[in-house]
Amino acid sequence: MHLSYCTNVHPAEDLDGVIAQLHAAAGPIRRAAGLDLLGVGLWLPAPLAARLANETAALARLRAALEEEGLEVRTLNAFPYEAFHADVVKLGVYSPDWTDPARLDYTIDAARVLAELLPPGGEGSISTLPLGWREGWDAAADRAATAALVSLGAELRAIRAETGRVIRLAIEPEPGCVLDDVADTVAWLDAHRQRIDLEHVGICLDTCHLAVSFADPRTEVERIASAGIRVVKVQASAALHVDRPGAPAARAAVAGYAEDRYLHQVRERAANGPIRVDDLPEALEVLPASAPWRVHFHVPLHVEPEPPLRATTEVLEAALDAVVAVQPVDQLHVDVETYTWSVLPGVDAEHPLDLVDGIAGELRWASARLAERQGQPA
Repeated sequence: MHLSYCTNVHPAEDLDGVIAQLHAAAGPIRRAAGLDLLGVGLWLPAPLAARLANETAALARLRAALEEEGLEVRTLNAFPYEAFHADVVKLGVYSPDWTDPARLDYTIDAARVLAELLPPGGEGSISTLPLGWREGWDAAADRAATAALVSLGAELRAIRAETGRVIRLAIEPEPGCVLDDVADTVAWLDAHRQRIDLEHVGICLDTCHLAVSFADPRTEVERIASAGIRVVKVQASAALHVDRPGAPAARAAVAGYAEDRYLHQVRERAANGPIRVDDLPEALEVLPASAPWRVHFHVPLHVEPEPPLRATTEVLEAALDAVVAVQPVDQLHVDVETYTWSVLPGVDAEHPLDLVDGIAGELRWASARLAERQGQPA
């Protein structure tokens, strides 16, 4: 398995900014984590992806910076289109969706860039949104998204023929979207398998999203495998778990994670399936709070939140075990994706983050757990 961390945690959106972040953050993170080589799951905003796909000199600059810092690229995060660090992102992260030609163009640009950055013989992955946000989605939208993914499959086959590099798209189920969970995603891909190339399109298993759905990791991974679909990428992430959301201390603690930039979907466990709310402030107002909550807030993997909250790292570990059990993992990409460091409770201008130390700690944690599953010394 190939370990990386996702650079969508950094706000850079142009080439100079991305190269600067490689020198100021990714290289120092590699050294702090004690790794000879570190994978970076690059986030390239759409305008930058287009530039790199069309300017040889620009791509050469990026490649040189990666090599200088001992970094490799096997996966890209092409879920956020741009402006992922705007003051308010919320539902904007799902635009443009897969009905918009801009989404297809962006993903093709990302694939062409990745094909040039992969190491010899490497296979690459690109994670993307689960079609779009659910509201307003209809049969016409589904037809448009299907056609776009058919076109993408043809482009990925062309890249493979031209370069010998295999690039796969990893559709990432997320609460509240058209493809809300793994079951939705498997059913949709299975229904469209006569048109969509499942050799080049599979699933990104984000383990925070998996936890929020209260799904059993083994059951969901077996569901994917039984349908003949590939887990292309695992986004190693943890959600917030609240055992007793009605208790005053727990309520006060989880309320500290409500913030204005990102959407934090909440699910409350119930006998007939989770009760669903689209954002944490709404959940605090309307949910019964009579059973445990899971909150879509990516929390650091190696540091437990203060009680009475906890992180769902056990879901991440169970998901890795399940994937290892059902498919070859030599090309599986495991990307640590804690993009929320800047909005954690207590973080502000007077209390700046040490991202190098924090992400290096996550990578040490993840590296040890991957080594256990590959029979290597931790």
